[in-house]
Amino acid sequence: MLYIVIGAYGSGKSEYSINIARTLKEEGRDVVLADMDVVNPYFRSRDVREEYAKLGIEVVAPEGQFMHADLPMLSPRIQGAIDDHSKTVILDVGGDPAGCRTLGRFTDSIRAREHQMHFVVNTRRPFTGNMPDIIVMKDQLEFSSKQKITHIVCNTNLMQYTDAQVVEEGIEILKEVQQHTQLPFEHYLVLDEYANIVPDGLGGKKRMVLRYNLKKPWERLQAKGIC
Repeated sequence: MLYIVIGAYGSGKSEYSINIARTLKEEGRDVVLADMDVVNPYFRSRDVREEYAKLGIEVVAPEGQFMHADLPMLSPRIQGAIDDHSKTVILDVGGDPAGCRTLGRFTDSIRAREHQMHFVVNTRRPFTGNMPDIIVMKDQLEFSSKQKITHIVCNTNLMQYTDAQVVEEGIEILKEVQQHTQLPFEHYLVLDEYANIVPDGLGGKKRMVLRYNLKKPWERLQAKGIC
């Protein structure tokens, strides 16, 4: 199976990609996580490369002095992962229509295998705060990527200000999107540190609890005792 994860800037799609990669590995699958995010310089799947290598998860991303480089140098490795149907592949794709254009070069290979495209939405972020705006974003992402979204995932949150009401309001907006598009909408995401205040079953949907992996730059410095 191939999973393509897309979403607007700040949607939380990279965190989601990283977490499903770990979950699929724990299920016994041979997992490759490809960082195709050429938009966000701070929250990228490549930041968990060393940790995930220890778990047996291959992270395809620039290395060493090229760690913050963008996609062209990675195309052959991404192409190889997509073409290897024995592997479960997660593509963490750029967070705007420009970033999604990178998928276009892999269109034939993607269509040649079973795949899903998950649209991660935080309704508390710009340009995805209501049903009409989300539909516009969906159409733009599909046009740019040359792929069709197959699933909607709710990641409505306000970080430390997140509570059940915030999440439930996002779920209700995405129910409108679901009704308009007829796309499956089954899950909402909650970081593990907020799981005690955001219960399962809100709006009749299933909660998926995420481990917090991608630290902000200043959080990474604090963890190292630098500030």
